[in-house]
Amino acid sequence: MITPYEPQHRTAVAELLARCLLEEDAAEAADLVDLLGGSAGFVATDGDAPDADVIGVALASTGHKDPTVGHLDLLAVDPAFRRQGLARELVGAVEGLLRSRGLSAVRVAGNPPTHAWPGVDVRYTPAVCALTALGYAHDRTAWNMTAELVEGSPALRETRTAQERLAHSHVVVRAATPDDLPELRPMILAEWGPAWAAEVERAIGGAGGCHLALRDGQPVGFAAWGGCRPSWFGPMGTLPAAAGLGIGGVLLRRCLRDQAERGITRAQIGWVGPVPFYSGAAGAAIERVFFLFHKAL
Repeated sequence: MITPYEPQHRTAVAELLARCLLEEDAAEAADLVDLLGGSAGFVATDGDAPDADVIGVALASTGHKDPTVGHLDLLAVDPAFRRQGLARELVGAVEGLLRSRGLSAVRVAGNPPTHAWPGVDVRYTPAVCALTALGYAHDRTAWNMTAELVEGSPALRETRTAQERLAHSHVVVRAATPDDLPELRPMILAEWGPAWAAEVERAIGGAGGCHLALRDGQPVGFAAWGGCRPSWFGPMGTLPAAAGLGIGGVLLRRCLRDQAERGITRAQIGWVGPVPFYSGAAGAAIERVFFLFHKAL
């Protein structure tokens, strides 16, 4: 039975995800539901009784950057109930909902600032197959890098020496607090846009953490973690006027140290662009690869 997703489904959907997802995603199942549960969507149950088990879920949202496009943010079916047409029914319900809102297309791609993945991890082969069968076209590929957070690893190298060097250029690096947002938010909005600003606000507000670089008291760089998922790092940015000073590496490793102190042993640097930077600054390696899909409605 397919019914609209409601807040009371939260626990059951988290339990479903714990059964369906890869180990590193299943460990954050509750966080994923909290992140994406504000979206509209549908659940599949194994009957129409009030206590029927949730055996499938599809959640969707309207694009934050492009409000004419919808996003399929989550699709999962219990392994014991696959190959019964549930994915087709769930995706069809989502497409109907998005179409009723006047949207022109649906993407299976991250919808910052509330995104759990860049797209579909290629190891979720059943999802790739289901989307392809439903007419979704693979149009882009993205990847994450993984930083090992164990003592002695490049990701946890000390930053004191680099910070002393930055101090000679009048740059101070420290943890951000909510009191920094009135100055930090306008800088991020102007240079990187509202999605990054929202993720940083969420991180500083308690979901994760953030570190700042200030030159002569003004923010010139930042790095955040946990704004979407506890084990994920980002976003990070340095103003062009402060580039080349080594600020990024310091901010990155300070965030990774925070995550290590929270008991996280492997950090995901999501949707990576500058691969050489993260490899050199933290010994990170490309690991997770994602297919991004789209379909006209």
